[in-house]
Amino acid sequence: MLTARKGPKKSINTIHRTDRALILNTESGNLKLEPYSDAIIRITYTLADSFKETQSPGTIDHNEKCIWSYKEEESEIILNTKSIRLVINKTTCSFAYYDSNGNLLTKEPVKGGKTLISYNAYRSVLDENSLVEKIETPDGIKEIIIDSKKEFYKKLNHTRIEFEWEDGEALFGMGQQEEGVLNLRGSRRYVHQANMKIAMPFIVSTRGYGILLDTYSPIIFNDNEYGSYIYNESAEELDFYFIQGDSFDAIIGGYRFITGKASMLPKWAFGYFQSIERYESQQEIMDTVEEYRRRGVPLDCIVLDWQYWEEGMWGQKSFDSLRFPTPKRMIETLHENGVNFMISIWPNMFNQTENYKEMVANNCLFQHSEIYDAFDDQACSLFWKQVSEGLFIKGVDAWWCDASEPFSPEWNSPIKPEPDQNYLNFHNTAKNYINEEFTNAYSLRHARAIYEGQRGETDEKRVINLTRSGYTGQQKYGTILWSGDISANWKTLGNQIPEGLNMCMSGMPYWTLDIGGFFVKKGDMWFWDGDYEEGCEDLGYRELYTRWLQLGTFLPIFRSHGTDTRREIWNFGKKGETFYDTIVNFINLRYRLLPYIYSMAGMVTLKDYTIMRHLAFDFIDDPRVYDIKDQYMFGNALMICPVTEPMYYSSESQPLKGVSKTRKVYLPLGSDWFDFWTNEKLIGGKYISARASLDIIPVYVKCGAIIPMAEKVLHTGSSSESEIKLVIYPGANGSFKFYCDENNNYNYEQGDYSTIDIEWNDGDKYLTIGERQGSYKDMKEEISFTIVLLKEEQSTLKYNGNKMIYKL
Repeated sequence: MLTARKGPKKSINTIHRTDRALILNTESGNLKLEPYSDAIIRITYTLADSFKETQSPGTIDHNEKCIWSYKEEESEIILNTKSIRLVINKTTCSFAYYDSNGNLLTKEPVKGGKTLISYNAYRSVLDENSLVEKIETPDGIKEIIIDSKKEFYKKLNHTRIEFEWEDGEALFGMGQQEEGVLNLRGSRRYVHQANMKIAMPFIVSTRGYGILLDTYSPIIFNDNEYGSYIYNESAEELDFYFIQGDSFDAIIGGYRFITGKASMLPKWAFGYFQSIERYESQQEIMDTVEEYRRRGVPLDCIVLDWQYWEEGMWGQKSFDSLRFPTPKRMIETLHENGVNFMISIWPNMFNQTENYKEMVANNCLFQHSEIYDAFDDQACSLFWKQVSEGLFIKGVDAWWCDASEPFSPEWNSPIKPEPDQNYLNFHNTAKNYINEEFTNAYSLRHARAIYEGQRGETDEKRVINLTRSGYTGQQKYGTILWSGDISANWKTLGNQIPEGLNMCMSGMPYWTLDIGGFFVKKGDMWFWDGDYEEGCEDLGYRELYTRWLQLGTFLPIFRSHGTDTRREIWNFGKKGETFYDTIVNFINLRYRLLPYIYSMAGMVTLKDYTIMRHLAFDFIDDPRVYDIKDQYMFGNALMICPVTEPMYYSSESQPLKGVSKTRKVYLPLGSDWFDFWTNEKLIGGKYISARASLDIIPVYVKCGAIIPMAEKVLHTGSSSESEIKLVIYPGANGSFKFYCDENNNYNYEQGDYSTIDIEWNDGDKYLTIGERQGSYKDMKEEISFTIVLLKEEQSTLKYNGNKMIYKL
């Protein structure tokens, strides 16, 4: 008979306390438990004799110490902080996590839940003997490595943590997937970079905790018949942070404590972006902006997509002088019209470009590649130098870092790869160029290069970087994530909402999408999957686009973009027609909400706030909200209920008959609500049938909300900070923190901003406008607050910074 082999014992042999950590030694390796704060414990597991000391690229260093203690009992070791009680089984080394009140948060199986599988890692050596194939893709010419020599690199590990998640527990995060899954429970998620995927190794739980894996290679989240675990492809150690929090805001605050504060975007970034693939010339850009101004429709940014360079000079960071003869003057004219300029930049460049030649001369490209090595500091500095000399010096305001994965092998296939195949293809492709424990991290390093490069030149213009991929800590580099090259169909529109919610629950505050979908028509590749061959001439597409723009109005960033058909508003009808008028009305609504939106942006940076909020942020005690993926909070006042099914037309302008112009809405328990459009008051904790005609989407306001609003303007630069409407929705007490600063520099980092606490006492009908805290250059000394109770104006108060109490 066979004899069962016994592995190393997991039982704890020795315990050692250092100044900052508790070290546990077992025959199966060493564990370090390091309290980072009252609510965060870092856990590291290694097979080596010592722990690695290098700082991870996504985290920041912390020198603060917190108070903690431990005690050893007969069968357990118990580590206590102010907020966490960690219980360790001495025989199996399994962990159970409790809050300070003794409530179980989560636990590993009693047999133990942490596994390291060691393996030899090899690097590809790409030379003249390597077998390389070039193919053309929508993202340009790509190289595929068919075969190459290998050399030993180092010992690495596959890692795995098992959990026993509780019945009724919901888990969210892990970045952005494309299938529309919201609650991760019962699913298998492949967490790697791709065109329409963004990897983030972070989850939050409705039971009051989050887990951040400090790893930089692909992950598999699994919760099905094969087990409940998080697997990591490649790492030196198993390294993760356990974060306790009584709310999702607190948990995400813990994430940003570990990885860095989100940087403040310029105020104009919260206005309307107009983009298409692509504007062909300087004149076309100027004509587009002039037409928006002629029509009196707000616009804050126009975007220039790829191929502004000379023909055949892919990735060169300079303008084609024939089509863009005076780019500096063009941008100056845009600025005179209150419009900012964003431009697409790519990490790769063709070998005939001057940028490429300079990269080669300084050994700054990946081996056998046209992509710069963002893991090399010299290469990052050179990349920014090229950006600065070719573009920033002309006055460019913002960057669109496309293809920042920078490998998307799924784009090479005519049919959509299976998820596991896609996972392996990405990792195996990326590790031909990148050390395999960092294959998910290129976008993080790329974003850092842009941020530090621009900050090194000026603090007078905030960095804004629209990028297709993200990773741990990228929020501190001025980044906006977007959902990739999606297709124009109703299913994709519906999937965008849970994608954005999970992205924001992964700690990234700024997320957006291509309003209207990128691909509108049907192509011969799996991803070119739109339903509308006639583009914006198709009334079915006009309906889809209008619904998409209504959703976009209530996203952190408001941006229209795509190919196959034009996207400027005049392509969707004319004044007096429902599609056109609705689009204009929602753009105007966005600008009326600017004081509300920009105040929330201030709280993102100051208080680790999240703007696009799963309902569980604010209604964690109502389990019915956990699986609702077509409603969300936009700040703590507005509940947005997008329309994600056609009501008027199918494709080819075919009218739909008998379709109700309503949608089902759940009003969460814990608040009563007002209909934003009619001011009808509704009771929470029930489902309703909500009116959803084309001119609106259902929007509800939480009782007790205070919403600062402005008058319609043409751009954020003309939005008044001294004339504000305070719209109060009674029925509960409420508060709001009104934030202002200098709008487009980094003086806020030195405290140059102001906040005003505004409170509504519903019982006594008192509105209190607190004393203004802080100041900044050119701050308006007096603010005219017009008080509005629902839609009825009550009075106008002249506020000079001192506390005021007003009785309604």
